[in-house]
Amino acid sequence: MAENSLDKKAIASVLEEMSLLLELTGANPFKSRAFANGARALETLEEDPATLVIENRLESVKGIGKGIAAAITELATRGSFSDHEELKASIPAGLLEILRIPGLGAKKVRALWQELDVTDLEALESAAKESRLRALPGFGAKSEAKILEGIAHRRRYAGRVLASKAERGAEPFVEMLEAHPRVRRVSLAGSLRRRAETVHDVDILVAVDPEDRPEVMDAFTSMASVERIRGRGTTKGSVVTAGGLAVDLRAVAEEEFPYALHHLTGSKDHNTALRSRAKAMGLRMSEWGVFRGEERLGARDEAEVFGHLGLPWIPPELREDRGEIETADRGELPDLLEPEDVRGILHVHTTGSDGRESLGAMVDATRRRGYRYLGISDHSVSAFYANGLDADRVREQAREIEALRPELGDFRVFHGIESDILDDGSLDYDDDLLAELDFVIASVHSRFSQDRETMTERVLTAIRHPAVTILGHPTGRLLLAREPYEIDLGRVLDEAGRLGVAVELNANPQRLDLDWRSGRRAVAAGVTIAIGPDAHDTEGLDDMRFGVGIARKGWLTKREVLNCRTAKQVEAFFRRRRRGWTPRKGVRMRYDRDGDPVS
Repeated sequence: MAENSLDKKAIASVLEEMSLLLELTGANPFKSRAFANGARALETLEEDPATLVIENRLESVKGIGKGIAAAITELATRGSFSDHEELKASIPAGLLEILRIPGLGAKKVRALWQELDVTDLEALESAAKESRLRALPGFGAKSEAKILEGIAHRRRYAGRVLASKAERGAEPFVEMLEAHPRVRRVSLAGSLRRRAETVHDVDILVAVDPEDRPEVMDAFTSMASVERIRGRGTTKGSVVTAGGLAVDLRAVAEEEFPYALHHLTGSKDHNTALRSRAKAMGLRMSEWGVFRGEERLGARDEAEVFGHLGLPWIPPELREDRGEIETADRGELPDLLEPEDVRGILHVHTTGSDGRESLGAMVDATRRRGYRYLGISDHSVSAFYANGLDADRVREQAREIEALRPELGDFRVFHGIESDILDDGSLDYDDDLLAELDFVIASVHSRFSQDRETMTERVLTAIRHPAVTILGHPTGRLLLAREPYEIDLGRVLDEAGRLGVAVELNANPQRLDLDWRSGRRAVAAGVTIAIGPDAHDTEGLDDMRFGVGIARKGWLTKREVLNCRTAKQVEAFFRRRRRGWTPRKGVRMRYDRDGDPVS
């Protein structure tokens, strides 16, 4: 394969965009669906598409016909697809940006383009403010208001990308620099190292001797993924990748490396606070070192940098000036959660609802990753958009799990459901069916625009149901796409702590919800945190690392995380919620604060 060939996710992304472009231009809908189906087929593949291309086996994959196979072959061999490039060049570039506004699919964007000559966000904003959108079918005053909110949201986060995308984009640069013979040390820095949810750019720091820096900068700026060089000097280079990711490289002397790494990692407020501490100690601190007079104090690593200021090493995730310096000074920094502390996974979907892989495949993939248990939680019946399970299919899945158990040894599969929280806070199954499940994740998936009091009462009503063991993605946010819904999260956390309901930290990179800023608030309320990847395929299981990163950033330790317990302990946690509960057969119930049924 050529050096500029694309991986599976990148190829699937191009196919998905091709499907949208065809729909935008009014092409045959069957052709558009073929590309969308091809993208989904690729996402479920365990093999590398390049291998299928070489062995001429692409057309043997369900969902990939002759035309799609040809497109994948071109993408896998030369890194682009000529039909895609031509089609993309034939439409206004701003239409793809408009497609990122929530509620605007390809059909609606085509109507805006064809009927109102709306081709970019500025034109869309003007049309919405002038009430011209409501003249089109499917638009009204409410949709105009939502579109204006969406535009404001896009602008607020312009230039930012998900940490997961930044991590993928940074990986080839770091690998190249680690292998480069002139590079002595290399590390990610900046907000990506602090485990921020979204980042503006990627910062990479290297230790390189001065005479070798031009050679290293040449290697950096000539990477295959580089589309544009923003700047290039002997100590700093800046590029933009073909995917739009800004990557900055800083080169320093080896003796400066620990100080520069600390400076480039910490938030502005953290660094300012440390410089003030240094000054109070009669020292001077900058990105180049800690100085006593003109003498720079030596440091082999960041631990010694902190040591010069009378502090233990502070983990990168905590460097936000949110009490970490004072806590470190008292010797009270927590032992943060580590990836190896997590023993099992809760919250995954299968082909039973909207997942892309079978129950068996999800179980096997979880076992291969070394986990000891898995919680299956497909969507419930109200989630018609996600092929939610009715009562018969829930019980059929229970039988499927039971049939697997003799082959699993001491690996445990918990049978759960992700139940929609309905408008009044009730769940969408009768109590007797809920009682048959090992656990229930209750989540809001609709009516996000409810006011703060209504949404808060809705969620509180849901978690008071004795069957509910976990509150899913508690604020409903989608990073860079949708703001959290209005909710009094403090009241919800207090009630969850009182009831013994776990609150999810959804590890999907687009959610990362519970927000890390609420981590200590949750712990203070006595809340147990359940980290769940919300995985819809086997690759999604690996999103657990993003959840662990956010948990660390929220000051969490393994004591506060449900998944760090053994399978037996998790089972006991699930059962404790239901103690004393007598479910009523064939009745869908709500419960009050005291656990009594509400008619």
